Amino acid sequence: MGGTALAGVAYLVAGQAGGLAVLLFALLLGGLGASTQHPLASSIVTDTHEAGGGVKEALSHYNFAGDIGKTLIPALVGLLLLVCSWQASVSLLGLLGLAAAGLLWWLLPKPGDIQVSQKKVSKPIASNGSPASFRALLATGTLDSAVRMGFLTFLPFLLKSKGAGTAGIGVALSLLFVGGAFGKLLCGYLGARIGMMKTVWLTESMTSLLIVLALWLPLAGVMAMLPLLGLALNGTSSVLYGAVPELAEPGKREHAFALFYTGSIGGGALSPVLFGALGDHTSVNTALLALAAVLLLTLPLAWKVQRGLAN
Repeated sequence: MGGTALAGVAYLVAGQAGGLAVLLFALLLGGLGASTQHPLASSIVTDTHEAGGGVKEALSHYNFAGDIGKTLIPALVGLLLLVCSWQASVSLLGLLGLAAAGLLWWLLPKPGDIQVSQKKVSKPIASNGSPASFRALLATGTLDSAVRMGFLTFLPFLLKSKGAGTAGIGVALSLLFVGGAFGKLLCGYLGARIGMMKTVWLTESMTSLLIVLALWLPLAGVMAMLPLLGLALNGTSSVLYGAVPELAEPGKREHAFALFYTGSIGGGALSPVLFGALGDHTSVNTALLALAAVLLLTLPLAWKVQRGLAN
């Protein structure tokens, strides 16, 4: 609740920003507040669904809802900009964030309620607490996020080289994000059915292959395959989130989620800088091929994670 309120305050500050320094400060506050909820909300979802089972499916719903918000809110703000300034739009988002924090205060279960729910668990999640397997999971999530953010960085350049205009690039990103939202939902269920390793091998191999195909296909072909690429590109994350509670040390579930999200977001933040430098010194195509190759490193890592889950 505090993080959501801080993100709301950051948007209000950004709406009043008169220069770049204040805007950068607001962005720093916004990132600090918005990222607070990731590990804690995942832990709450796990705690509250452990009694009835279906933790992996519940986490996929949580991630799906986040991607729906990422798709709808920018579209709504785009419409809002037709009738008011960007400062007013950002300030309105800040008020929405503060209202969301108040709503969370009312809706979220209190700590005592979660403890009661945990006592009713008939078959708690087996916590293997294998440090080596958790490190492999953390590395898998970091590489997956790095490739995802790197691809998003280069996609507009790739589309532009194939003749897409600004509107076409916007449509392409929407197709990718919609596919990604459903990927997070569907892959959570798939992971619960066929296992983490098989799902990761399927999604990561498909993502690597589709990135390479995007280099050679014409613009129409790339646009047609973007929803499928988004499904595979984003779907892996839901499967990985679902493995965190099983590998967390006893009593350290929140800490495990915090480490996992920090690694994932950190990988996503560094990737555009590192692969952007590679693209500057070589070409966009070379950088995309490198991303596709790096993604294949997750396959042996997923095998390592699965060994820990099986013990």
